Amino acid sequence: MSDLDDDERAHRMTFRRRALVLGGVQAAGLCALGWRFFNLQVLQEGRYAPLAEDNRINLQIIAPKRGRILDRNGVELAGNDEVFRASLIPALTQDVRASLAQFRRIIPLSADDAEKIARRAKSQNRNIAIPIASDLTFEQVAKINVFAPQLPGIRTEIGWRRRYRQGSAVGHIVGYTGRVERLSLDDDAVMRLPGAKIGKSGIEAGQEAILRGRGGSQKIEVDARGRIVRTLETLDPVAGRDVTLTIDIALQRRVMERLQVERRASCVGIDIATGGVVVMASTPNYDPAEVADGLTDEAWQRLAGSAEHPMTNRAISGQYPPGSTFKMVTALAALQAKRVNTVERITCTGRYVLGDTTFRCWHRSGHGAVNIHEALRSSCDVFFFEMARRLGIETLADVARLCGLGTAYDCGLSDPKAGLVPDPDWKRGRLIGSWLGGETILAGIGQGYMLTTPVQLAVMTARIASGKAIVPSLVKRGADEDAPHFDDLGFDEAHLRTVRSGLVAVVNDPEGTGKNAALGPGMPQVAGKTGTSQVSRASSDSAQEALPWKLRDHALFVSYLPAGAPRYAFSAIVEHGGGGGVTAAPLVRDLMTMVLERDAAVMQGAVRDGPAPAAAADREG
Repeated sequence: MSDLDDDERAHRMTFRRRALVLGGVQAAGLCALGWRFFNLQVLQEGRYAPLAEDNRINLQIIAPKRGRILDRNGVELAGNDEVFRASLIPALTQDVRASLAQFRRIIPLSADDAEKIARRAKSQNRNIAIPIASDLTFEQVAKINVFAPQLPGIRTEIGWRRRYRQGSAVGHIVGYTGRVERLSLDDDAVMRLPGAKIGKSGIEAGQEAILRGRGGSQKIEVDARGRIVRTLETLDPVAGRDVTLTIDIALQRRVMERLQVERRASCVGIDIATGGVVVMASTPNYDPAEVADGLTDEAWQRLAGSAEHPMTNRAISGQYPPGSTFKMVTALAALQAKRVNTVERITCTGRYVLGDTTFRCWHRSGHGAVNIHEALRSSCDVFFFEMARRLGIETLADVARLCGLGTAYDCGLSDPKAGLVPDPDWKRGRLIGSWLGGETILAGIGQGYMLTTPVQLAVMTARIASGKAIVPSLVKRGADEDAPHFDDLGFDEAHLRTVRSGLVAVVNDPEGTGKNAALGPGMPQVAGKTGTSQVSRASSDSAQEALPWKLRDHALFVSYLPAGAPRYAFSAIVEHGGGGGVTAAPLVRDLMTMVLERDAAVMQGAVRDGPAPAAAADREG
């Protein structure tokens, strides 16, 4: 009996020990699990709470209303029309195709479009709305709302459609919007929204950051299946700011009508006091409303692939040799560098020989002995060949850049071109060759590699007329902004007067090449310069009228007025228009007349003050 009791006690002791060990292990496990819970929920709350919140809350972006584009008087050039549209939120329906099938019974929607929407719903975030119909009538919206219980996931909303009010008159200036084609990591979230549009050209693209505005957001709570439970927080979008331009649409329309008589042409007018572009026109042109509303692929190819390039704003992107309009720069550079004075005469026989190469003056029999004033008036090539040789290309290029050439002036627009002011470094880098003396000769009369845009030519003219570093702009300054300050270019005032005197003679002297630009009695006196850019060698030996259109020279003219107190500067290029004095000068004359009719104060002041004193003073020297 005693042995049995001993065995029983031993068995119980063993059981107790095992129970204690097992209990200890369990307690340790519970402690470890409790520590892990404490660590995750308390100590690492800052790390895991946001992750859990992201799984519970989705953020939806709300598109802002795009800013308007206005002319200087507040006339709307581009704005927004309110439209009704329908969209689908895949997360709110169990069967996207079934919802779309019901929708098609109410609103016209092709089977192909419905299938595209269904495939898109599978490939994107289910909480992002997909546009399925736009431009709905009030009756259609009412039908959708009445049948809403049978259309799970489909909702109606108010949206905005970009509208262009003035047609092709401002097509190149205003530009158009289009779908986002490429995205980068740092792009605005608004650009990722379905159907989002951004500026593709013109002011729409150049002022995109201002016009777009700032998107709003909506925090929504979703359940485990991704269905929306409730809206937690809404941040309203901030509409884009309006952009007011310096142009007057009434004037712009008149200029565009005048320009239509030319096949390809462009003109620019700048207010010298402010740098504001008062007119910018390019033909052929296009209506941005047609492009923004969506062209067929075939229609787009016809427009974008046209040999006439109607989508190109020639005023900022057309690049042409400046021809003889550049002679004012060569003249100023020669005076500044003391390579010539106002009395020295150079004899023009119609030919200029450099080494074994002969360069011809446009006046084959020659101009005789001319000084710098007469050379500008009659546009003598031989005189400026010699000036270019004396200067050298580096000095000539430096003054050209100081006069505003070789710089891209966006004016608030997109895709401006910089033109080209060539020099030996450029040629070595691009053409892998050394600079030749004959290339300097051609540069002196604005030929060879030299390229400019119409807006650059207007800037060049404005800078020589004022002596200031005028910078053009299409965007009007606000009432609270200071008037622009333009630095002095540092040219000797006497040299500027000499060049200006020659430019006045171009238009007002009987022997001037730009007589067709004169405004007539009672109107302000005009200063200007003709230019002809050679396109082919054939034009050297044949009359322009005898050549095919594409082989004819480009016609150019630049001017400023009033000559005695410059306020406006102009430039015009007529592609393959022949002589600048015959084709481009009358175009600028008409342009100046239109501008003055809109600014009677300038005309009255100029007439009251009489002829430009600078012209009279320099005639004697």
